[in-house]
Amino acid sequence: MVVVGIAEYFSMAEALGIIATLFVILYFSRKQMQSLSVDIETKVLSDLDEKMHGLTQMAFEKPQLIRIVSNVESDLTEEVEFTYHLLHTFAHAYHMRQRKVVSDNERTGWLRMLRSCFEQGKLREYWESDLELEKWFDPAFQEFINNEIVSVVTKK
Repeated sequence: MVVVGIAEYFSMAEALGIIATLFVILYFSRKQMQSLSVDIETKVLSDLDEKMHGLTQMAFEKPQLIRIVSNVESDLTEEVEFTYHLLHTFAHAYHMRQRKVVSDNERTGWLRMLRSCFEQGKLREYWESDLELEKWFDPAFQEFINNEIVSVVTKK
């Protein structure tokens, strides 16, 4: 029969403690890497939004540039540009919410403003018009607008 002394018990407990510590470190470092990944995606999305804002601002300054991306009548150009920029801003807020950067309270404020724009302004007309603005946005945002904004506004 093998006799295990107290010193051996302490060395086994020490080894188990070291292994458990490594697992805890691995767990938290993995959580930190996931958080860092979301932060990087959010930064990239914000950078892209800033670039789109700059392009839209250029189109405001020189309305003839809008023909590069869409062949619309020149008398509607400023309204179409502003509508696109407004929708792009709402799309950015939508994507930030998906990444859990925007809180519930901020989301509620954005939803109220977006529904008001669709209900009281011309935004819904442009969304449903022949201009097909919805094609300029990703399918998830398009579905969100159609299901949670347009359908709610239509019921009122």
